[in-house]
Amino acid sequence: MPASHSEHHAPSWYAASVQLPDPLPALAGEQQADVCIIGGGFTGLNTAIELAERGLSVVLLEGRRIGWGASGRNGGQLIRGVGHDVERFEPVVGREGVLAFKQMGLEAVQIVRRRIEQHALDCDLVWGYCDLANKPQHLQGFREELEDLRGLGYQAELRLLDREDMHQVVGSQAYVGGLIDMGSGHLHPLKLALGEARVAQQLGVRLFEQSLVTAIDYGPTVRVHTAGGCVLAKQLVIGCNAYLQDLQPQLGGKVLPAGSYIVATEPLGAARARSLIPQNMALCDQRVALDYYRLSADGRLLFGGACHYSGRDPADIAGYMRPKMLKVFPQLADVRIDYQWGGMIGIGANRLPQIGQLPQQPNVFYAQAYSGHGVNATHLAARLLAEAITGQAGGGFELFARVPHLTFPGGRLFRSQFLALGMLWHRLRELL
Repeated sequence: MPASHSEHHAPSWYAASVQLPDPLPALAGEQQADVCIIGGGFTGLNTAIELAERGLSVVLLEGRRIGWGASGRNGGQLIRGVGHDVERFEPVVGREGVLAFKQMGLEAVQIVRRRIEQHALDCDLVWGYCDLANKPQHLQGFREELEDLRGLGYQAELRLLDREDMHQVVGSQAYVGGLIDMGSGHLHPLKLALGEARVAQQLGVRLFEQSLVTAIDYGPTVRVHTAGGCVLAKQLVIGCNAYLQDLQPQLGGKVLPAGSYIVATEPLGAARARSLIPQNMALCDQRVALDYYRLSADGRLLFGGACHYSGRDPADIAGYMRPKMLKVFPQLADVRIDYQWGGMIGIGANRLPQIGQLPQQPNVFYAQAYSGHGVNATHLAARLLAEAITGQAGGGFELFARVPHLTFPGGRLFRSQFLALGMLWHRLRELL
């Protein structure tokens, strides 16, 4: 998003459908706290909540507006799991570690559920999700996943669908089957972020907007600088994800910003909306350049997908996304697109969230690279960060910190080209 619009939220249906609060003040002068947090998205907000609940004083700095990045403009899908194919980390974390990753992937959704229920956050939460199989191999994978989830003791309803049953969940002929999961669902992410900001404030967290961090002085006391002031803190949490840029090069080199895009149709009316998604579920297919979609509370289709690694948004997001939408739902050819927007998600080379401490800086913590599972994984990361900072770690933080993460070679430009080549390879494999 151009810098001249940095004070505004993305032109999304989310921003248009919520009463945006008055801007919070920018940091001015010096503040002191037990912990300073950089980033006002789900990671930062929930880490602030978790720390304040444990009695620590917290200052949170957001360079733009609370929820301005991916937290306030994502697809709104709350889906079980963290990471992709966590079995491959067994050589590093052992079999017990793999099982722990899987259990944490289920617990992450429950953390979100409990936060919403405890604070009565109005964020349009709806339960029900379906993975969509593009080809028979995907359906076989669903069968294996169902058995794995049952083996983990997953309590939510799970159900496999064959091609002839797909009309129960989606009005499209594009899929050969699906896996229903009633323990996942969808919500209004910006409402959730703004609600969590209110919770943080009620707990005494000092939130500052338009307070872009310009420099960090490391040491036993960390000094965090903005244009208008600084924060002195015993501990620092960096939660900028895809918007980190060059603030912390060690972390920046391990996360690649990738563009993802969403369009929102005009309101479809109850009958037409129900014909597309009869059970009001969130849905997502299995391709590398995936499609994900759901209905909004006012009966629009929110259709997202695509991944760009160039750092440049399409000149016409609606023109880019509409053919993808019509490939799934050709019956929407006459429907108007009312909103179009994009944003950056953070992707790591191994697709596992990166949660840990900076080498040689044990009082600096971070979480990033959620690779498209940010709604739940951020809330889990916040819990693990708070446990580590307060010395209450139960093993989850250490497990994530044990996994090594590749630094993308060649700087920001060549990192993008490197991953784009990798994604092209995976897309070619899909054709086999």
